[in-house]
Amino acid sequence: MSLQETLTNIFVSETQIPEAFRLTAELHQGEYLCNGQMKPWNGERHTVLSPICIQTANGLERKVIGSYPLCTQNEANEALDAAVVAYNNGRGEWPTMSVAERIACVERFTHEIIEKKDEVVKLLMWEIGKSHGDSVKEFDRTIEYIYATIDALKDIDRQSSRFEIEQGIIAQVRRSPLGVVLCMGPFNYPLNETFTTLIPALIMGNTILFKPPKHGTLLHYPLLEAFKKCFPKGVVNTIYGRGNTIVPALMESGKINVLTLIGSSKVANQLKKLHPKVNRLRAILGLDAKNAAIITAKADLKLAVQETVLGALSFNGQRCTALKIVFVHRSLVDEFLKGLTGAVEALKPGMPWDAGVALTPLPEPQKPAYLKECITDALAHGAKVINPGGGETVESFVYPAILYPVNKHMKLYTEEQFGPLIPVVPFDDLEEPINYLIESTHGQQVSIFSQDKDEVATLIDPLINQVSRVNINCQCQRGPDVFPFTGRKDSAEGTLSVVDALRAFSIRSLVATKLNDSNKHLFNEIVDTHSSNFLSTKYLF
Repeated sequence: MSLQETLTNIFVSETQIPEAFRLTAELHQGEYLCNGQMKPWNGERHTVLSPICIQTANGLERKVIGSYPLCTQNEANEALDAAVVAYNNGRGEWPTMSVAERIACVERFTHEIIEKKDEVVKLLMWEIGKSHGDSVKEFDRTIEYIYATIDALKDIDRQSSRFEIEQGIIAQVRRSPLGVVLCMGPFNYPLNETFTTLIPALIMGNTILFKPPKHGTLLHYPLLEAFKKCFPKGVVNTIYGRGNTIVPALMESGKINVLTLIGSSKVANQLKKLHPKVNRLRAILGLDAKNAAIITAKADLKLAVQETVLGALSFNGQRCTALKIVFVHRSLVDEFLKGLTGAVEALKPGMPWDAGVALTPLPEPQKPAYLKECITDALAHGAKVINPGGGETVESFVYPAILYPVNKHMKLYTEEQFGPLIPVVPFDDLEEPINYLIESTHGQQVSIFSQDKDEVATLIDPLINQVSRVNINCQCQRGPDVFPFTGRKDSAEGTLSVVDALRAFSIRSLVATKLNDSNKHLFNEIVDTHSSNFLSTKYLF
C-alpha cells in the first residue's frame, strides 16, 4: 500500500468512528455571555468544519461540528461597556472584593468546569484534531494551572499582609487590578493557553472581554454557564465575530487597559497602534517563535534525534515552543538524518481517537497549501526531502517532511512554519548557529545538544541574551508552569507563568502614612474593624 493510500485510509466513515468519540449531534451555539446573561443570537453564524474528514459517497468531506455567532460591532461594544461598568473605575464589586472571596469564586468555577471535562475533551479532538491523550492532558493541565495560580496568590497575599516601616513611613504594599482586559487565546492550545492569561487576569480583580480563538471556539461554549454562575455580572463577557472586524474598534475606544494575545506579532503590533494612549495600555503577549536546535559534534546523537522528533512534531509541530529549525554539525549530519528519518517513520498517523497516534489532521484549512509552498521553495533553492513521502498531503493531513540542506535563501530559514516540516541546516563552526540567533527577529528558546561541559558553557552565555530560555539536551517547552514563559525580540512582551502572570495582570500599590501615634491609631482602627479589603493584615492559608 502506498503512503497516499495509507493516509487516505486514516479517514473513516461515520460508522467506523468508535461510539465513545462520536459527536451525537451538531453543536449550534445560539447565545453568548454578556453582562451576566446568556443572550440569544439569531444573526449570521460561522459554520465549524472539523479537520477530521469523513469518507462519504462523494469522497472525503470535512465533518460539520456546529456553528457559533458572528456577532457585530454592536454586540462587541455592549460587552465592552459591561466590562467597563463592572470594573467601575476600580470601585466595582469584583475589583474591591477581598482576595479570599475572589479565590472562592475561582474555586467554584473550577469545580463547575471539571463537570464538563468529557464534553470539552471531545470538542478539542474534533475542532483542532488533537489526540485524545493530548486533549485530556490539556484539560488536566488547565485545572492544575488554576489551582497553582490560587496557591501562588495565597503566597503573595501572605507576603503582603504586613506593614513595612522605612524612613519614618509606614506602608502596606499589595497588588491591585489594572482594569478591563481583552483576552485572545490561540487555536493550538485553545483551553490551556487561553486560561493561562484569562485566569490570572480574572483572579487579580480585572474584568474580562474574552474572544475565543478562531479554531477551538465551540469548546468554550459548555463553560459559559460556569462563568455566568460563579462571577458577578459583567466580570466575564464573551465576544464572537471576525476579529479583524470587531477588535480594532474596541482598541480604538481607549477603554481596554490590558491587551493579552497569544498569536501573531504582526497582529499584536497593529492592535497596539490602534489604542489612543499606547502608554496606558499594558500588553502581555505570546507571539511568533523560530526555536532552533543546535546539535554539536559532541552531542549524544540518539538523544538528539529523540528530542528533535518530540520537539519538532508534537501536535504536528503546531506549538510556539516547537523546534522549527535544526542546526547539525556537518560531521554528524548524515547519521543524524538517517536516525531522524527512522524516528519520523515510526510515528503513527491517524485520527485523534486512535491509540498511540502521533500525527493527526491540521485544523487550519489553508495550512496544507502553505506547507507545500514552503517545500516547493526549499526544493527550488537546493534542498531535498530526505524522508520517504515527506510532505505527502491528503485533505487536512500533511505527512512530516525533513528538508536538507536548508539555507538562508529559503522561507523555512526565517519563517515560522507552524506545522510538520523539519528544516535541517549543516554547520562547521558554532558561530554559524550563534549568528543565526543573533540575526533572527525571534527570541523565545533554543535547545543545545552536547555532552561537553566547556562547549555547553560557551554556548549558554551568548545565547541566554538572545532568547529567554536555553534548554540543554532536551527539547524546547513551556513547562513547568511555575517557570517564566516569555521571549525576546518579536516573540513576546511580558512574562507569563503562575506567579509572573499574577504580577503581569496587576500593579504594586501601597497605602502609606507618616509614622506617628495618631496615624498608628487610625491604621489600627481600620485593620481591627476590617473596614478595608486593601488595608488589612488578614491572610490566607
